[in-house]
Amino acid sequence: MTTLKGRTTRWGRTTRWIVAIAAIVLLALVISAGVGRGSAPDLPTAEVTTGEFVDAVELRGEIRPVRSIVMAAPMQSGDLQIVKLAKNGSTVKAGDLVVLFDTSTVDRTILEKRTEVKQAEAEINQARAQMKIAEEQTATALMKARYDVDRSKIDVEAQSEELNSKIDREKAKLALADAEQRLKESAEKAGSDRAAAQADLNGKLRKREKALADLQRAERSRANLEMRAPADGMVSLMPNYRAGGMWGTNPPDFREGDRAWSGAQVVELPDLSDIRFEARLDETDRGRIAAGQTATLRVDAVPDRQFTATVADVSVIARVDFSSGTWPPARNFDLKLKMGEKDPRLRPGMSSTARIAVDRLPGSVIVPARAVFQKDGRPVVYLLDRSAFEPRPVEIARRGKEQVAIRSGVSPGDRVATKLPERDMLKDAR
Repeated sequence: MTTLKGRTTRWGRTTRWIVAIAAIVLLALVISAGVGRGSAPDLPTAEVTTGEFVDAVELRGEIRPVRSIVMAAPMQSGDLQIVKLAKNGSTVKAGDLVVLFDTSTVDRTILEKRTEVKQAEAEINQARAQMKIAEEQTATALMKARYDVDRSKIDVEAQSEELNSKIDREKAKLALADAEQRLKESAEKAGSDRAAAQADLNGKLRKREKALADLQRAERSRANLEMRAPADGMVSLMPNYRAGGMWGTNPPDFREGDRAWSGAQVVELPDLSDIRFEARLDETDRGRIAAGQTATLRVDAVPDRQFTATVADVSVIARVDFSSGTWPPARNFDLKLKMGEKDPRLRPGMSSTARIAVDRLPGSVIVPARAVFQKDGRPVVYLLDRSAFEPRPVEIARRGKEQVAIRSGVSPGDRVATKLPERDMLKDAR
């Protein structure tokens, strides 16, 4: 029994040693295989895919209404200070007060003109009263002169040849002639006095008309200082270019306390039923954009939705862009996209990004543009083969800014480097 027990113990120890040695050998084989195969290089890669190749031009711009009502400061008014201004983005109804300028100066003018009108009316009333008195005095004088003429005629007729001498008859005739002359002079003087009084009255009437015209003009100016919404809409404040910096840097919007010059555009009431995307197109992309091309639009303030749009118009003549900050300033073209979808959250001035598809090629083998490199004057990709990269010449079917369509050289599912590999990462180096 003792002998059997000893043998069993020795056998168990031998088995444990054999298992341990086998595990060590297996671990060494795994490590050896791992070292021989090597690990994948630490370099970003991308998968070769198939699909529709789309070359797109990406632009930054903003949402603008097709139609809008621009409310400008009144002309020929000089600098006006804004004392009340509707908040940007607020909704107003037709007739609501949107902008109120300082009215103190025009209020003083209105008060002065009203005083002038009252003074002119008082002068007119006084002139009319004086005319009435003068007419009554003239009528009295004429009546007396006619009475003197009639009396002189009676005296002449009363003088008979039998009873009076010839001298008395001649005196009576002379008295009649004098009376008739005084009547004539009184009538002429009455006419001239009446004309002079009427001329004086007409002058005072014209003075009142001028004062009334000045008053009405001042009242219209006062009404123009209260800018009210001509229609329902949403307030969009315009930039105050006098408060901006040099070279077209973004100026702040108008605000209460600012001074606006004659004709300055202060507020815009856009029609949100029809909006579009506006941007500036670089000269290098002008030849690739044409009306009718489709685009996708993402608005920064509406991140959960993508909008579709089409190219509506591209300007023919380039416009100098002083906001580029370069000298000489860049020359860009105005681009307008018509949006096919509406969203109540859209507001004028919202920054947006548009991607315009300028070229399409369906059923293409696609790699990122940053994965194609030049080697010995030929385009190559670096294909990941286990633990190293292999340079693989490719034939390009179509090249875009973000994607490249490959005609031959790689297959879908391959992985290619998107950054130029180091020398020790290449398969030839190993």
